[in-house]
Amino acid sequence: MLELIKAGGWVMWPILLCSVIALAIIVERFWSLQRKRTAPRNLVNQIWQWARDGELDAERVKELRRNSPLGRILAAGLVNRRHEREVMKEAIEEVGRHVAHELERFLNALGTIASISPLLGLLGTVLGMIKVFTVITSEGVGDASVLASGIAEALITTAAGLIVAIPTLLFYRYFRGRVDELVITMEQDALKLVEALCGQRERDTGN
Repeated sequence: MLELIKAGGWVMWPILLCSVIALAIIVERFWSLQRKRTAPRNLVNQIWQWARDGELDAERVKELRRNSPLGRILAAGLVNRRHEREVMKEAIEEVGRHVAHELERFLNALGTIASISPLLGLLGTVLGMIKVFTVITSEGVGDASVLASGIAEALITTAAGLIVAIPTLLFYRYFRGRVDELVITMEQDALKLVEALCGQRERDTGN
């Protein structure tokens, strides 16, 4: 591996750095975007159970806010559960925008790495070919070892850039889809909670 890095020239170092950063982001996002960590199943049902049992107090709301992004969104609605439906929805939407932004954390960096890695490989290719033509111009085609060194530099950096860019782009697309899926799930759960609480309040008022 070290020999390949040396053969590829200095451009291999930023490509290698990109690969390390991309790997770190991929591992972190896999951990952070787990369904159980972001949008636990049956959380709305649990909240509804607390409400029916008279256990939905300030401490429960704080616990929800701490435990998951979905909990933060639902807590915003619960804090305003005594207000009108539109007030609850506005509070949920405001927190939801912040949560969605946090779920997308590091994804722009991942997309940037997917874009620049092949460009770095192309830069290495250009530098390698410049080296080859410089040798040909000054010494002719007699020194095959120097020519081979330049060609190897060109090919290695191109391959390395693509090796980093292809999986990085795949994971970038995957995480983008994952975030969209989680955001939709959170919106649906938040609307269920709003309708349940407002419906209960309207029934209580009617009685």
